[in-house]
Amino acid sequence: MFRVRNQILMGSLGALALVVVLQLHPVNSTSLKLINLGGILAIWVGLTIFFWSRKKLRIAFLMIPVLVAIPFVLPGRTIDQEKLRQDYLKRLSEFEGTKYIWGGENSLGIDCSGLPRRAYRDALLQYGFRSANGRAFRSWLEQWWYDASARALGEGYRDNTVSLEVTGTIREMDYEGLEPGDLAVTSGGAHILVYLGEGQWIQADPGLGKVATLDGRTAQNVWFGIPVTTHRWMVFSEVR
Repeated sequence: MFRVRNQILMGSLGALALVVVLQLHPVNSTSLKLINLGGILAIWVGLTIFFWSRKKLRIAFLMIPVLVAIPFVLPGRTIDQEKLRQDYLKRLSEFEGTKYIWGGENSLGIDCSGLPRRAYRDALLQYGFRSANGRAFRSWLEQWWYDASARALGEGYRDNTVSLEVTGTIREMDYEGLEPGDLAVTSGGAHILVYLGEGQWIQADPGLGKVATLDGRTAQNVWFGIPVTTHRWMVFSEVR
């Protein structure tokens, strides 16, 4: 019995090591998400079995899934757009200088569509905890599970975004209809940039090899001369 318990503990520690390593990987594909979830489940099952004979610990481990589920079943309410936008813009700026890695979506490496997705997702999570709003938590979960390329965001994938009427090149188009946090997707869907306001755009630029904020009128950046369509996250388009 002692040997079995040790094997269970070692298995849990191995699963923990796997989960930690996955957090250090900037790319988060569906397969890696499933492995991550499987590792977390293995840790929970292993430790629950290992500590089963200790009543208090057994109860504590059995309560973990309930506690994790609570945020996602909370009542959903209207989201305060300005508070969410502030969190979103702040998170975008925090990625400044992050290395460009295709498919990446964390501070170790990020690509053009990963930047707005991750910043928006982090803002939803922060807003959800601050306001105890179940809608924000459920939106966060959906954003985490369903990846969306620049092209997909430009096509309103899963009703995440809504198209705006502002088109042209970033260098020459009218910014009057844009709000901070709006997205610009290049023709063909190869690249996406985010408007920060006052003529400033942030992007994970493969040419620069990093996340950078540049002036859309004056900076000599290839993406500013390519026609774009503009889009807004759906939550920022809802009638208040």
